[in-house]
Amino acid sequence: MLAVIVMAAGKGKRMESEIPKVLHLLAGRPFIDYVLDAASVLCADATVAVIGHKREQVRSHLEGRGVQFVVQDPPLGTGHAVLQAEPLLAGFVGDIVVLSGDVPLIQRTTLAQLVEIHRQRRNATTVLTTVAENPAGYGRIVRDEKGVFSAIVEEREASAEVRQVKEINSGIYVFDSTEFFDYLKQIQPDNRKGEYYLTDLIEIMVKAGKRVEAYPVADFWEVRGINTKQEVKEAEREYQALTQRPKNY
Repeated sequence: MLAVIVMAAGKGKRMESEIPKVLHLLAGRPFIDYVLDAASVLCADATVAVIGHKREQVRSHLEGRGVQFVVQDPPLGTGHAVLQAEPLLAGFVGDIVVLSGDVPLIQRTTLAQLVEIHRQRRNATTVLTTVAENPAGYGRIVRDEKGVFSAIVEEREASAEVRQVKEINSGIYVFDSTEFFDYLKQIQPDNRKGEYYLTDLIEIMVKAGKRVEAYPVADFWEVRGINTKQEVKEAEREYQALTQRPKNY
């Protein structure tokens, strides 16, 4: 069994538009369409979209795609967003894939490989990561002296040393549903934004002795969140290049 949760509640302030972030267009199609198309390879038993800003627009756009909806209002962070799906997934047993609705270049093959690795390794959590030459704005992957993945630190909470790390969090995860929502409820908003960060779940689960691993993907563009109109233009150039690779698209 497998469920997908897509975070699609954001306003996207840096887009300087009232259009919900996930409905901004890349090559003529909304970001979230690409994400759902990529996720279709997983043949999910349930797909839940977490909506918020201009929620009726997002809901209307996704009608007919077999998506269920939960509302995040007010927006209190990514951990809080995912927790809103608990009522719809009560009693669900299997893997839960969490995706961001503003990452339109994620590929089917990458998601399929991520879930396969997660299951082969029998992980409690598997996080998709990549290396970025300019990691500004992204949560950093923290590893211990043996290279073992131990935490994700958001940039605004990171020390100068951690900010030098180039391995970043993609915001894409696979979780074993066992105790998942119980662990989510342990997240505290003790950070500069006063939000419930989903990334804090990693350290909580590591401390609980759960098996947590990071799975790297080579192409930064696959996991880049699109936050500005300039980034849309850059993503469109990359999209055109990616469409020339038949094995992926």
